[in-house]
Amino acid sequence: MARIAISLCGEGRGHATRICTLIERLADEHEILVYTSADALAFLKLRHPPGAGNVEVREIPGLVFQYTGGRLDVVRSITAGLEYQARTLGPLTDRLMADLDAFGADLGITDFEPALPRACARQGIPLLSVDHQHFLLAYDLGVLPWSLQWHAWLMGHAVWVCTVGASDTVVSAFFRPPLRRGWEHVVQVGPLLRRDLLNAAPADRGYLVSYLRRHTPFATLASLADCGLPVRVYGLGERESFGALSFHAIDGSRFVEDLVGCRALVAAAGNQLIGEALQLGKPMLVLPESAHAEQLMNAHFLATMNCGDFCLLEETTAERIRAFVGGLDRFRPALASVAGRMDGTADVLEVIRRRLAQPGASDRAPAPIGGSGLRGISGRDDRESPGGWPASPGPDG
Repeated sequence: MARIAISLCGEGRGHATRICTLIERLADEHEILVYTSADALAFLKLRHPPGAGNVEVREIPGLVFQYTGGRLDVVRSITAGLEYQARTLGPLTDRLMADLDAFGADLGITDFEPALPRACARQGIPLLSVDHQHFLLAYDLGVLPWSLQWHAWLMGHAVWVCTVGASDTVVSAFFRPPLRRGWEHVVQVGPLLRRDLLNAAPADRGYLVSYLRRHTPFATLASLADCGLPVRVYGLGERESFGALSFHAIDGSRFVEDLVGCRALVAAAGNQLIGEALQLGKPMLVLPESAHAEQLMNAHFLATMNCGDFCLLEETTAERIRAFVGGLDRFRPALASVAGRMDGTADVLEVIRRRLAQPGASDRAPAPIGGSGLRGISGRDDRESPGGWPASPGPDG
């Protein structure tokens, strides 16, 4: 039995769902100590209450995306990230170093959280990075518009700052373009999917599922209410029904049940949710925010696969949603080619098994603290890149 320390970004549901999937496969054989914040903290504590099994969940301060007037505020998010780096990251790393020593950690796993990688590096503990955001550095993004390629280069700085010194790097994504030169060591896997979703038999019970972020404009809800089908809305909490919309609290089993039985999804463009929908063969209309570059990239990849479509959250109309619902058949052939084939959990577990079997080995030397492993869009080394938080990759990753 090994002792595994895990940290994850607390924003959104994608990170929490991915890590919960890993924990459900690891907890029977290993002791697990988890660090997180915000949404993920509540989600994980509900699934792993104190004293239950081999999993302990602890709260740490984490990065939270900032909104102004219901829209993602990039400047305020950058400012919050810089303040976190200046005031919080150092003391938190010291705290985790002491915790790792007391816990006797054999391995660290991080999903886009910056303190545990630093603590593991200083303690000489091997670290596995498993997240979505590393696609910004490792993947050939040539199919994207140039504006989004530029955003990927800029956002890649934040990815490097979050995860330094990884012994193994795994990228979990519903899309799989070629790796860029210099990133051949990266392990590409699909989304990590829970057993209850993998074992489900998809059906069409005549309703839509919508997973939306807290700051979704009311106009989007009004458009959904006028789409011609019942809509089960998650992400906004329980509230009184509005027309065809019913609102539900996040509940893992209830959400999966509704996902399995829906006709299609109209939702935020998070990597994890898109992967779950593709696994079940469900077409999607995703609604990326105009200021949310990572979700825009996810949306473009989904459209390129011809498994769904997208429109900007701020430009969503009832006519746009009705047109999507009325044209679902055009997505069926592409969906049939990927349904049931998305899960990457076994591949990640194999990386963990190999690392635990050879805890002192590494196929690639960890990047030194304060060094730079970043490569730009051109593939060259960006040795003079700043180590700040230019544009944080988005939640639900």
